[in-house]
Amino acid sequence: MDTPNIDELFERRITFPDFEPQERLARLVGLDDQKTRLIKILGLLVNPVGLGNWVEKNHPGASDVVNAVLRRPPLVILAGDVGSGKTELAETIGDAVARQEDIELTLYPLSLSSRGQGRVGEMTQLLTNAFDHALDAAQKLKGSSGKNRGGVILLVDEADALAQSREASQMHHEDRAGVNAFIRGIDRIANAKVPAAVIMCTNRLNALDPAIKRRSADIMAFSRPNDEQRTSVLEPTLTSLGFSSKEVKVIVEMTGATEDRDFGFTFSDLMQRLIPSIVLDAYPNQKVTPSRSIEIVQGIIPTPPFQDEVP
Repeated sequence: MDTPNIDELFERRITFPDFEPQERLARLVGLDDQKTRLIKILGLLVNPVGLGNWVEKNHPGASDVVNAVLRRPPLVILAGDVGSGKTELAETIGDAVARQEDIELTLYPLSLSSRGQGRVGEMTQLLTNAFDHALDAAQKLKGSSGKNRGGVILLVDEADALAQSREASQMHHEDRAGVNAFIRGIDRIANAKVPAAVIMCTNRLNALDPAIKRRSADIMAFSRPNDEQRTSVLEPTLTSLGFSSKEVKVIVEMTGATEDRDFGFTFSDLMQRLIPSIVLDAYPNQKVTPSRSIEIVQGIIPTPPFQDEVP
């Protein structure tokens, strides 16, 4: 098989900092904990000296702490329900890290075509090439004095399609070989100690191979927005359209779990379906009204939860 070029391996390349991902990241409300944790993990890969400086200032003599933290694998798994903001966070978090560390980062989103066409050895070769490209790019950014000149993030969305558990009885030999290649790629990045990280997004955490989960520095859980988070999403827009606090509260309650369903709206349901539907219903000749908005909410069926079954 011919060695694929970089455009075949990755859907696109995104360089941070950049205003567009900065704006997208700012719109991700209700995910402050995940944002903070991910920024810290990625920031240490770019600037490992920062942790040493922190220990020296706050805990002199505790050098073992630095080694323990920096030895963690450069893999973070974002797991949870559909429409919960995993992929959007993964695609934009590099901007916050780049600004915090005053350095340039590049995101490489692995193309789903990397699964290949099922021919023997194809997926293994594609995954190996993808890690080769990421590792080579990161090697060139490694600094000799501690702080690196840049960083690389390899993003694997729908990771369960590429890294299913090898314990699954129905798993094809080629798929098993692909998982092995994935594990080797993560280990290669970790052993090279380069400014590179792998972010995996999945709706099916239980479907991931146990060896991959063991190699993760963190597994971040994402769920559907609660009342407070839905308020954070809806309140600014609805208030600007003339809704009172009481009227906003009604919409917030209606977009949560109800007697008819035990699940509420996802972040995507709120931002990409509900708000546009409310606006477009009134456009171009009418004003948005709370009463009509309530009718629109009643007519929208939120995205059903993804069933994460153990293979």
